[in-house]
Amino acid sequence: MTTGYLWDEIFGWHDTGSGTLFPADPDLGHQPISHHVAHPDTKRRMHELICVSGLVDHLTRIAPRTASVEELTRVHTPEHVERIVRESAQPKGGDAGDGISPFGKGAYRIAALGAGSAIAMTEAVVAGTVDNGYALVNPAGHHALPETGLGFCIFNNVAIAAKHAQAVLGIERIAIVDWDVHHGNGAQAIFAEDPSVLTISLHQDRCFPPNSGLVEERGTAAGEHYNVNIPMPVGCGDGAYQYAARTVIGPALEAFAPELIIVASGFDPNAMDPLARQLVTTRGFITLTETVMEAAARSAGGRLVLVQEGGYSPVYVPFCGLATIETLAGVHVMDDGLLPVVGGMGGHDLEPHQKELVDRVAAFVGDIARA
Repeated sequence: MTTGYLWDEIFGWHDTGSGTLFPADPDLGHQPISHHVAHPDTKRRMHELICVSGLVDHLTRIAPRTASVEELTRVHTPEHVERIVRESAQPKGGDAGDGISPFGKGAYRIAALGAGSAIAMTEAVVAGTVDNGYALVNPAGHHALPETGLGFCIFNNVAIAAKHAQAVLGIERIAIVDWDVHHGNGAQAIFAEDPSVLTISLHQDRCFPPNSGLVEERGTAAGEHYNVNIPMPVGCGDGAYQYAARTVIGPALEAFAPELIIVASGFDPNAMDPLARQLVTTRGFITLTETVMEAAARSAGGRLVLVQEGGYSPVYVPFCGLATIETLAGVHVMDDGLLPVVGGMGGHDLEPHQKELVDRVAAFVGDIARA
């Protein structure tokens, strides 16, 4: 098994300012703080653990590249791209579009590199340079819509990679699996009417965006039945996530039979994350990774790309990322040093109300058809 890995140091230079969720404003009581919640140190620390643990020695480094305007505008409007370019040139930068997603000067360069790096890893996997791959990019992308950024996201990296695979690489059927704790609203909106792209989002119920990602949102027009939302109740641990993986994600992928699977890999369902209320440990992420690997082996020749999304605990995200990439590569180099704590917390057993929700979504799998 050959696993690609991509990180560029400039991803650690993405400046999200000194606010919390909102810009510092003494009139509203928003104090400045040394680190915005979406600061890049969490991902930098993940990269450093990958290196210090020795895992990087088992990986094939893939060179990052910058997405062209043509590649960005397969998903985003020219007006959105032009605005990001313009605001990135300002001395103090700008905002992705929702007022809570600040970026510093030069952000366009970093965000376009992130989108292009998702493409680069997809190209490497489709070409067979590597069997699968992990693109550790920053900023995240899965909330971004064609006309605007949203939720700390500027460009929708996973959607851009999927569009590139179809337009350039000859891939027709793609599945996007999003296990970030927040709803994968971007891919849902971008591919809502497209039956050639199956979108699956496993997320905390109505966490972000508000009232988004409900079970009833299943795609529209020709794309009906090709969007699957699994809005997990608050407090789900490994048992519930593992049950969702085996009961919905695996069977849905088997029913669709994609030629390529791209994962929006967020680690914010983790038990120490400040922006969510789930309890997932490395055990849960290992099961999720194994599930998509097995599905890729069945129909896609193993072609599987993971692209980094959220995750806001600088303490635990590195262990979650390490375990995920270890699973991709089929090696083990280091135990989860925090598992004795987070793994011993209550809440990891599958509860009846969690099972009921997953089983409700599983009933939709039969509506997904192969070409």
